[in-house]
Amino acid sequence: MKKFLVALATVFTLSGAAHAAFPEKDLTLIVPWSAGGGTDTIARALVKNAKKYIGVNVNVVNKTGGQGVVGMGAIKLARPDGYTVGLITFGLSTYKLMGLSDMTFRDFELLQLLNQSAAALSVKADSEWSSLEDLVQYAKANPGKVTLGHTGAGVAWHLSAAALGLAHGVEFNFIPFDGGAPTRSALLGGHIDLAATGIDEVKQLNDAEQIKILAVNADERHPSFPDVPTFTEAGYGLDAPILDWRGLALPKNVPADRVAVLEEGFKKMFEDPDFRQYCEEVGLMLVYEDSEGFEEFLTNMENVLAPTLEATGLLR
Repeated sequence: MKKFLVALATVFTLSGAAHAAFPEKDLTLIVPWSAGGGTDTIARALVKNAKKYIGVNVNVVNKTGGQGVVGMGAIKLARPDGYTVGLITFGLSTYKLMGLSDMTFRDFELLQLLNQSAAALSVKADSEWSSLEDLVQYAKANPGKVTLGHTGAGVAWHLSAAALGLAHGVEFNFIPFDGGAPTRSALLGGHIDLAATGIDEVKQLNDAEQIKILAVNADERHPSFPDVPTFTEAGYGLDAPILDWRGLALPKNVPADRVAVLEEGFKKMFEDPDFRQYCEEVGLMLVYEDSEGFEEFLTNMENVLAPTLEATGLLR
């Protein structure tokens, strides 16, 4: 009888372990971009207080290369047990359209949208152009003379500037750089006339009055930059803004109950006062959408991007 009771207790113990509450151990958040960059910094700020909301820590792991393809591929192929979460970014909207990878957002279990960033066109503080109107009129009179720095063909900033040029008959001389920092440095050094960046990326330079932001490609003015007009307000509107974005996703086939835990936990991290204060300080526009809203946004983004990629010769 004693042996029977011991055996029965063992069965219940094993059964309880098999159904232990998720998560039992720390999570991994894969970031497809390098440590210290904007996306990495946002990821670390987001999970800073993770243990308060999900009971375990979330450790950021950077997997870089291939314009984000390596890291997002690692997210897609991760074990679908809920312990690996990915921070997916704008490239996932263009990889397949540009022939860089077959991956799209449809290869992932979407969790939530984190933010949308609008492109800004900036010049040095002592530039001869004080408005988008000044710039466009000069560029039309001098086709190809205005040098415009950006962070690579097919990124949101390049496509926003390209869409402006295509819609309003402006020919820029596009100069690619390996990231936002060298683009900003080139502008300050006088090596380019104009920079297309995320508006949040130039907040410090704008606050220090080292640059002038001529306009932002968005439907509404950014709350941290109330004096910066939208393209439309400046007289050069587009059918729809091309927005950079970041969000959270899982590999396919994670059990539904674990997905639900992660959705709730990461939404609480998103709403954490420390995280929101950080984003306000750096001018990052937070935009929450649940999985359904995130999917709808990404579907619309492909529809917006395809014509611009085709017009710039990047559609494959």
